[in-house]
This record gives sequence, C-alpha cells and structure tokens, in this order.
Amino acid sequence: MGFTLDNIVPWGRSFDEYLQMFALTADELNDTHLDCAGGPAGFNAAMARRGRSVISCDPIYQFSPEQIRDRIRETYPVILEQLRNNSGDYVWTKMRSPEHLGDIRMAAMDEFLADFPQGVAAGRYIDAELPDLPFNSRQFDRALCSHFLFSYGDRLSEDFHRQSILELCRVAREVRLFPLITISGETPPFLESLIAELARSGYTADIRTVPYQFQIGGNRMLNIRPAA
Repeated sequence: MGFTLDNIVPWGRSFDEYLQMFALTADELNDTHLDCAGGPAGFNAAMARRGRSVISCDPIYQFSPEQIRDRIRETYPVILEQLRNNSGDYVWTKMRSPEHLGDIRMAAMDEFLADFPQGVAAGRYIDAELPDLPFNSRQFDRALCSHFLFSYGDRLSEDFHRQSILELCRVAREVRLFPLITISGETPPFLESLIAELARSGYTADIRTVPYQFQIGGNRMLNIRPAA
C-alpha cells in the first residue's frame, strides 16, 4: 500500500530543500517567486531574510499561528509513523532516520511560524488556493509548487491538475512542479496526457532530474515555459 494520508496535511520543507527540489541557481533567486501551496515551509522566511522577493499562497494561511502550530503537532506523529512503516520507500542518506527527518522538518516549520505574523502583515503570505489565484497575469518570474500537485494525484483529479497548472502558467513566466509521483510512490496515470495537453496549449513541459531525492523515484520536476 505504501505511505497514505487521509487528508492533505501541513508539512514544510526547508530553504535548502527548495534549492535542490527545484534546481534553483543563485542567479534565479533574484527573480520574483510564487510558492504555491507553500504550507508551513521555511522558504519564504529564508528568502525574506536574504532580501529576495517571494509570495506564498495556501489556504492554511487563513488560520492563526497557534492554530497552524496545533495542526502541525497533530500531523507530526502521523507522518513519522508512516515513515517508519514504509522506510524502504525512502533514501536514508541526508535524512538518517524518521526522527532526523522530523527534526529537519520541524526546524523549517518553526522558521515559518516565527516569520508568519510579520509575513502576513507584509503581504508575503496569502490565503489562496488552486485552481483560482488572486494574482495578475505574468506577475511572477517563476511559480514553484512542492508536494501538492501529483503528490495527491490519487485524490485530486486530472481536470483539477489541468486547471491548476494552466493557472500557474497564467500568473508566472515559468512553472516548476516537484515531485512527479504520489505520496505512495506511483506516477499519476495522467502525467503524460497533461504534458501533451500543455504542448497543444502553447507550452513546453520538460521533465528534469534534480539533485534531491528522499522518496525513491522522487527526483524529477516538471519545468513548464511558453513555447518559443
């Protein structure tokens, strides 16, 4: 059966993980970014400290820091139990154990929680969700979406993915999606048809191998740009 969850849960990655998941270069960090379905990740806080431009959007941002912290505390033991039960589906190199991974994730989420109130006041965290985003066309140089699209491909429909990806393409000049497998490690059956449809809609969608792999097979991202 593999890793399973009843609901989409708050579980944030670190700034360093974002760099690897999306193969972001130092020069690219100077661009404007949308972190869509960003959840309690540390990316926005770390970018803000570096004076870089990023807006994160997620429906979880409608809640208070205390409410988000409580939800993370509820989620934490569930995730670690799933990791222990399915440890053979993961690469335990940089992450040495489920407990070590939990420490890394909690550090990223604590960074988010410390930054969240001031980030909301500054307009860096927006309560919004796919497939309808409250941003202007081509507002961002790059949109990033981690561990949402495709990760929940067993419960989010192909049509939802299609609408969501086209919406990300509307608001950003480039879109990067990671990973291209579900949380249980399977490739969604509609991945190839979505790539073909993007080509018909005037986009190039390239699958790139990235220098990040924790979930076995989870080292590819989809890079989408308008066709030349």
